[in-house]
Amino acid sequence: MNITVIGCGRWGSFIAWYLDKIGKNVTLYGRENSSNFKRFCETRKNDYIELPKSLKLSSDLKDVLASEIIVISVGAQSFRSLLHELEEFDIRDKKIVLCMKGIEIDSRKRLSEVAEEILHPSNSIAVWIGPGHVQEFYRGVPNCMVIDSKDEDLKKYLVDEFSSSLIRFYYGTDLIGNELGAATKNVIGIAAGALDGLGLSSLKGALMSRGTREVSRLIEAMGGNPFSAYGLCHLGDYEATVFSEFSHNRKFGESLVTNQKFNSLAEGYYTAKAIVRLKEEYDVDMPITQAVYNVCYEGKDPRKELENLFLRSLKDEFTQER
Repeated sequence: MNITVIGCGRWGSFIAWYLDKIGKNVTLYGRENSSNFKRFCETRKNDYIELPKSLKLSSDLKDVLASEIIVISVGAQSFRSLLHELEEFDIRDKKIVLCMKGIEIDSRKRLSEVAEEILHPSNSIAVWIGPGHVQEFYRGVPNCMVIDSKDEDLKKYLVDEFSSSLIRFYYGTDLIGNELGAATKNVIGIAAGALDGLGLSSLKGALMSRGTREVSRLIEAMGGNPFSAYGLCHLGDYEATVFSEFSHNRKFGESLVTNQKFNSLAEGYYTAKAIVRLKEEYDVDMPITQAVYNVCYEGKDPRKELENLFLRSLKDEFTQER
């Protein structure tokens, strides 16, 4: 089995390392002008991992697309442009695995929907999501993740082929819920970081509870299973997103309220904009997401936004009302 991983950032390079580690024939693709790719070519290292010599590096897109499985790990907002680039090549009948967490802002589509819109119908598409950090996986700390797909045969095939003692994969049963849950957990991560920056970390328990509840409402409104929000795609990923020192989204939220620079990708920043549009379209109450949006895009004061959350009208904890 030949596997190509497109995207040599933190997560893409880890996935390539992991698949090589479990015995797959892996090529990591990067653009020639990418600083990440240049560094791997020169040293085979980044700030997190060292790639073994058995793992091939290539900047020849045509060549790497000959693999049977194409794993993609790029920013959610650049995913569509990558797919249009892939259209120039014959990639029919390939297995496509998406390892990003986000919602496209302009279309408000889940990433599997973007892929279905552009790729050939013969391509089968799956998503690989769930908790874990590169730094912990690299030093041998195991975790559980999810693979989901409309294609039941593909799902079973990937779980069987990709599982190991380092990552235990579960079969996803709700593609809508899993993709929405995975994307929105990054928004909650930004809120968690804001609490840390404001010295209010003890509120993270309430954030987790109420954040999961509002995400479950959106999942249900969009046709998914609301209980998916309580699985590995969302609540199960909170430790890695809401508490971990390695969480980019948590760190971004903390930096935002303390006026510190943060130069790494925090996908939740973009996801907040997309989710606010979805909540308006589906008329779903999502006060935490709205507060994150207000701070990120409207320049609202984070402490005032927090006060507004506490001043909301009193209601039953699990009410269905707005």
